[in-house]
Amino acid sequence: MNIEEAIKTSIEYEEKVTDVYNKYANKFESEIGAKIFRLLGKEEDDHVAYLKAKLAEWQKSGKVSIDEVKTVVPDAKVLKENVKKLKKIAKQENIDNEIAYFQKALEMEIKTSNFYKGLVSQLPKEFQPMFERFVEIEEGHEAIVSAEIDNARGLGFWFDFQEFDLESA
Repeated sequence: MNIEEAIKTSIEYEEKVTDVYNKYANKFESEIGAKIFRLLGKEEDDHVAYLKAKLAEWQKSGKVSIDEVKTVVPDAKVLKENVKKLKKIAKQENIDNEIAYFQKALEMEIKTSNFYKGLVSQLPKEFQPMFERFVEIEEGHEAIVSAEIDNARGLGFWFDFQEFDLESA
């Protein structure tokens, strides 16, 4: 795959993920779930804009500058501070629907991450850094969505760390 095809295909993946977030953001009963979907949807939309700019740059000059791709995913400290708020989701009556929304988002994030991992292994080294950053960001999205699924199910896990031990209770 050449760089132009890689960028065009990346745009398609990012648009699909954006569509999932936008489709379900207003269906959440929980404010936090809706906020997460709006936030991640905005980020995916920013990815589309970034990639479209890179495509235009390539088509105009035959070159692509690799600029920093920003993320709205907060650092670990901010995520930990919000754990208590997130636990409220599990007490909602409509939790099965919300879990289904998160599962759809997780499925799309995994597909997108895998696509970017494949690109990194196929493209010439000069283009790999742009897509390596997308791998990092999409894996961060996977972690957030997966944590929300675990939290909503009340499994006692947050980012794959057990929050409590039933054996010691």
